Amino acid sequence: MNVFLLYLLLLKATIITFSGLASLPVIREDLVVHYGVLTDRELNMAVAAGQLGPGPIGSYVVSAGYLAAGIPGAIAGWMAMITPAFLILPMLRYMGSRAKSPGIRRMIRGVTIAAAGLILASAVPLAQSAISGPLTLAIAVSSFLALAFTRIDSIWIMAASAAAASISPMLV
Repeated sequence: MNVFLLYLLLLKATIITFSGLASLPVIREDLVVHYGVLTDRELNMAVAAGQLGPGPIGSYVVSAGYLAAGIPGAIAGWMAMITPAFLILPMLRYMGSRAKSPGIRRMIRGVTIAAAGLILASAVPLAQSAISGPLTLAIAVSSFLALAFTRIDSIWIMAASAAAASISPMLV
């Protein structure tokens, strides 16, 4: 894949969704469905790698770029990840003084709800490719329940899930 095109696709995803995991369905649509340079399994791996490392939630974009085009793809992913941060500064200056405005507050709430919907929409195909049996289903359900109903830090949930998967002969 052309690295400049990869950068533009990843940039589109990070700009229109304000980075984080909300960009996942856009990246999946472009890189998995439309161009076919990644599989759902590879995108899952990129998300997992992004979660394991330090830094922002959207750092999986770097891993997705790497899986799509090697080191140049990782650089394209990194550039796509940081570009919105530079573009948001003027917007924050403008919106900061108007943050108490009902219109601005409604707009922020609308973007937040849309981001939640995008994340939920991307979870289904990724879960379908990752859940391969009873153990992976149990890990997915228990992880969701632990995150939704407790205050356990996600790093401990990921560590427990990795430990459960590594000691079980049932995992394929």
